[in-house]
Amino acid sequence: MSLFVPTYYAKSIYDIPLDFYQKENIKVIFCDLDNTLDAFYENEPTKNAIELVEKLKELNIRFIITSNNHGERVHKYASKLNVECHYSSKKPLSYKLNKFIKKNRFDKKDILMIGDQELTDVICSKFLKVRIVLTEPLVKTDLPITKVNRFFDKIIRKMIKKKLLKVEVKNEQD
Repeated sequence: MSLFVPTYYAKSIYDIPLDFYQKENIKVIFCDLDNTLDAFYENEPTKNAIELVEKLKELNIRFIITSNNHGERVHKYASKLNVECHYSSKKPLSYKLNKFIKKNRFDKKDILMIGDQELTDVICSKFLKVRIVLTEPLVKTDLPITKVNRFFDKIIRKMIKKKLLKVEVKNEQD
């Protein structure tokens, strides 16, 4: 069961307080794109995404979009944010991201993944041995290929909730 337990949980990437990244000494964020940073049908970054990435850059956090989606979509979106991207990542498999980590000489203790899927993002983070914030999907609709994952995702999330295994990221003002 621990393979499915995220390090942290937040309703959305936009609910994570900026001081969280500083307190956790995060220097690199691997962020999923579709339904984590923006809805899968958004071809360009929304105002929320632009503002968040700008704030993270001000904190000297390296923001990298890591997506299983194809290169054209991910590269076009990332270039509008002026951030790096890693497309066709093959999550939950970790070999491509591990290679990317070694090439860039990242220290895994400085990396945080953020994603909305148990079967891709959380499992990949476990294989990589990096921390992860699991979020809820931003919108209820999904790409057809994702619908099977969502079915199992719902079951896994219910099991985690029942066992109270999740850790929530909360804004201290809440």
